Amino acid sequence: MNRIGFNKSIDFAQAMSASQYANNNSFDSEIQIADTGYGQGQVLVNPVHVASIYSAFVNEGNMIKPYIEYKESNVPEYYIEGAFSKDAANTIKEDLVQVVENPNGTAHSAKIDGTKIAGKTGTAELKTSKDENGAEIGWFNCFIADENSNKQALIISMVDGVENRGGSHYLLPKAKAILEKIIK
Repeated sequence: MNRIGFNKSIDFAQAMSASQYANNNSFDSEIQIADTGYGQGQVLVNPVHVASIYSAFVNEGNMIKPYIEYKESNVPEYYIEGAFSKDAANTIKEDLVQVVENPNGTAHSAKIDGTKIAGKTGTAELKTSKDENGAEIGWFNCFIADENSNKQALIISMVDGVENRGGSHYLLPKAKAILEKIIK
């Protein structure tokens, strides 16, 4: 996780907290690692950092350096080169495509005919024990994964308080609407 920028400040125009994992960046048990893997653990992640991580899946494993102002240049600046191998980045991208394109994928309702979209849903529960009901944070991260498209887009969406609104699925139609406008 340190290799992909956790516990590291991102040089960005606006101050933000570094992403971190676990207490003192050390997992206490295998259960804590598993819990973290499905959104119930100790990871605190910065959405701008998430965008940089996702950018690696369409940039041969290289994470793009995020910026806030529009730039004319199409030449990316890298935050972390070789964060993932080219093969690993491509495998993850193709798996994320199946999340949207496969009829059984958790984000299939975000599918846009004629354009390959990749994405990942996630709902994190905020509670101190498994026996209580808590608030939920919904995530849907997606990007245009169609090599034949001349359009590029990466959306990192996160909404707090989705526990009674469908969890991460609350975000799918919103992200799809944005992508459809970009594609047109």
